[in-house]
Amino acid sequence: MRSRGHRATVHPGAWWLWSLSLGTAATRTTNPLLLALLIAVSAYVVATCRPADASWSRSYGAFVRLALAVLLVRLAFAIALGSPIPGTHVIVTLPEVPLPHWAQGIRLGGRVTAEGLLFALYDGLKLAALLICVGAANALAGPTRLLKSLPGALYETGVAVVVALTFAPNLIADVQRLRAARRLRGRPDKGIRGLLHVGLPVLEGALERSVALAAAMDARGYGRTAAVPSPVRRTTAALTLGGLLGVCAGTYGLLTAEGGTYGIPVLLAGLAAALGGLWLGGRRTPRTRYRPDRWDLRACLVAGSGAAVAVLLTLAASADPAALHPGVVPLVAPTLPLRAAAAVLLGLLPAFLAPAPALAPAHKESS
Repeated sequence: MRSRGHRATVHPGAWWLWSLSLGTAATRTTNPLLLALLIAVSAYVVATCRPADASWSRSYGAFVRLALAVLLVRLAFAIALGSPIPGTHVIVTLPEVPLPHWAQGIRLGGRVTAEGLLFALYDGLKLAALLICVGAANALAGPTRLLKSLPGALYETGVAVVVALTFAPNLIADVQRLRAARRLRGRPDKGIRGLLHVGLPVLEGALERSVALAAAMDARGYGRTAAVPSPVRRTTAALTLGGLLGVCAGTYGLLTAEGGTYGIPVLLAGLAAALGGLWLGGRRTPRTRYRPDRWDLRACLVAGSGAAVAVLLTLAASADPAALHPGVVPLVAPTLPLRAAAAVLLGLLPAFLAPAPALAPAHKESS
């Protein structure tokens, strides 16, 4: 019998929608227990679903380290510059630097309270969770596959975005490769000396990739446009501009109490007009796709699970703000709201729907 090949992969747009939805859910709460649960959900899905043979799939650890650095910087600022939160539990009193009168409201040093540190921890953990969710998207969806799925009108913008998104994964892969090569040669790969010897080859490799990318884009006719009749161009501009104005007006209506009746219809009409303009604008960029990714039922379920987490946490933040935004004055331990936690666990659905594609076998067995 012949062994099975690669499994069908999930559409990259579904992974990005899932990750950004988890990031949106992270901005709806400062409860450290819910934020830790969101981070755990994203980590489990990445460990289960990311392909093991792709260089860009190993960028998740770098985003985790970046999130940890952001959290530490936020705590350091709270210690050095103080916190607006009043507190009575003093941990340490630092020497305070006197400042001129025009710098009132700012202090350097002084009392460091447990309430101020806890407030900084909650605030920094929210930003750290958002960064980790974005890192999950980079580890699960290949940027080049995502570029293939963009409409033709956004192709040139998408190329710039993809080049920016692939910078971090390629940089991490280069650093790991050069450090491994230095270890094999018995040379130091850590500290200031190792950093200096690794930094120059990494920059050289980045320059070579940029030149190779420019040559490949030029060979493939990047920037070439097709002749489009004038009425189609005017219709495209009108639909795109009118759609964007409609999206802005509809969003404003949803955010204000007076515009609750017209907000959703105007927003939907604006989105429809903008999508129509993008579809017509794609006629100026003739492109062909080799084996395009299909948006199937699994992609809908993956994106829908993330959207459900974002919607349910937004509703929970409106229904029970005290549980999703625990206070620090008085100093009490945060509690885990069970309904919000169950909503976060919906984000685990992709781990069961879209496991990592199996590696191609080295040999095919014949019956």
